[in-house]
Amino acid sequence: MTDRIRIGVLGASGYTGSDLVRLALRHPAMEIVTLTGATQAGRSMADVFPHLAFAPLPDLVTVDEVDWMAVDAVFCGLPHGTTQEIIAAIFAANPKAKVIDMSADFRLRNPETYREWYGHEHRALALQDEAVYGLTEHYRDAIARARLVACPGCYPTAALLALIPAVASGAAAPDDIVIDAKSGTTGAGRSAKQNLLLAEAGEGLSPYSIAAHRHAPEMEQELSVAAGRALTVSFTPHLIPMSRGELCTAYVKLSGGASAADLRAALASAYRDEPFVKVVAEDVIPKTQNVRGSNYVQIGVFADRIPGRAIIVSVIDNLVKGSAGQAIQNFNLMFGRVETEGLLQLPMFP
Repeated sequence: MTDRIRIGVLGASGYTGSDLVRLALRHPAMEIVTLTGATQAGRSMADVFPHLAFAPLPDLVTVDEVDWMAVDAVFCGLPHGTTQEIIAAIFAANPKAKVIDMSADFRLRNPETYREWYGHEHRALALQDEAVYGLTEHYRDAIARARLVACPGCYPTAALLALIPAVASGAAAPDDIVIDAKSGTTGAGRSAKQNLLLAEAGEGLSPYSIAAHRHAPEMEQELSVAAGRALTVSFTPHLIPMSRGELCTAYVKLSGGASAADLRAALASAYRDEPFVKVVAEDVIPKTQNVRGSNYVQIGVFADRIPGRAIIVSVIDNLVKGSAGQAIQNFNLMFGRVETEGLLQLPMFP
């Protein structure tokens, strides 16, 4: 079919890449032509992910084996620090290709900030200048015109969707934001790690990267845009012994005489026409169970017991809206498709 868009998925042997494949298989315009997996090259996807054995898929190959002229769009699900030079090579071989990057390599606009947080110089500065931050609901027009989109991290997706309208509307003070977030273990990737063993991660809850998580500068970058000036947030992530899902609780100081109801109204107004973001009523508490396996977002606003403060709770599936689903949402915009195409499956429950 001539209207099919040929896609490649780099890092298809990881959790994010495999969920991208799962969603792409039901997308009416996508044709999966190449899948890479550095440590799994030569194996079938059915061997690596038995749940995908029901669909015909190409075998995994190395990045060096890919013919970039044979793809129209590339989804990159590789670890940070490995993507910049590969994307530069893709565009050198096929300037007409479009790339949706799910790694952290193009999210930070300031190369000095990238070097500080990721420990090495940016290796594709010319491309950084054209990369568009892929938070769909807030950069829709720029994404539609882009050749390279840098999808947000899962924590920034949950936090920023809750906080950008709060700060931009003036209802929340930008100088007093505390973000407490919790994610399922798939957020740490599929490689073997001792702290992710069932005996060590199960039946417990643990914070990590306290005051040092690499998603913090990403949140600050975008909230500074919303505030119109530089700001810093307090952010602590936690690991929860579940496979997927993410919950973000943000504590904010109300400003300009706003109430929690005013803050809720500002969020509801910002997302009134958004297909995937739902601001719930006052008495509804967002839960990760309500969005599991879907591209949907649930946001709730609550008055704090401390006068003049409010609590915003947002939930997403870290592998879908926090990664693969948002990437496909951006793909749809980049190729002039209906934005919701291939993404309307409802959450799985129980």
